[in-house]
Amino acid sequence: MTAHKHFWVDPYRTVHDTRIVGVEGELVTLASTIFYALSGGQESDQGTIAGRPVVEARRDGLEIFYRLAPGHGLKPGDPARIEIDAPRRLRLMRLHFAAELTLELACRRFPGLEKIGAHIAADKARIDFALTESVAPHLPDLAAEVTAIVTRDLPIESAFSDEARERRFWRIEGLAAVPCGGTHLRRTGEVGAVTLKRKNIGRGKERVEIFVES
Repeated sequence: MTAHKHFWVDPYRTVHDTRIVGVEGELVTLASTIFYALSGGQESDQGTIAGRPVVEARRDGLEIFYRLAPGHGLKPGDPARIEIDAPRRLRLMRLHFAAELTLELACRRFPGLEKIGAHIAADKARIDFALTESVAPHLPDLAAEVTAIVTRDLPIESAFSDEARERRFWRIEGLAAVPCGGTHLRRTGEVGAVTLKRKNIGRGKERVEIFVES
């Protein structure tokens, strides 16, 4: 039985009471969780479990394992309160959606565009493409398209496409469903002002860096 993942049910929740299910040395598993682990390029949350700082959160199949410091003293059945860094989670969600939206609009602009990398951190996000031409001349129009959707403050639907396999998607008006298992905002307007910048990372590759206002 894997942990119930409340970060999909309510991604704005930053405190959650649960219990320890398994302990293997420094690794613990939980009955339920709000603590997101690195997946799809989105960085893990930061925070504590039962007052102990989480050193690492990683997925293995459908389960999430949390690494605590040696000597944490927890055992199966113990109650555990999870607390995550709320401002950081919100920034990750804003940057995540800004990056996903940029990717979808870029794919419209460049049919057959191949994404070769992505990373969403709390300071900025990036998307890497296999592309033989510079994306720089297209960035003003791309940024304008992103801003137009953000400004419309559209509702963001986020749900399971296959609950047993924990496969999820997001969707907004005007775009087809996009497969994604990250944490999502309720509305596009929460993203705020978006800035796009090109970075040269080598021949045949283009990187777009995405920033949102503080």
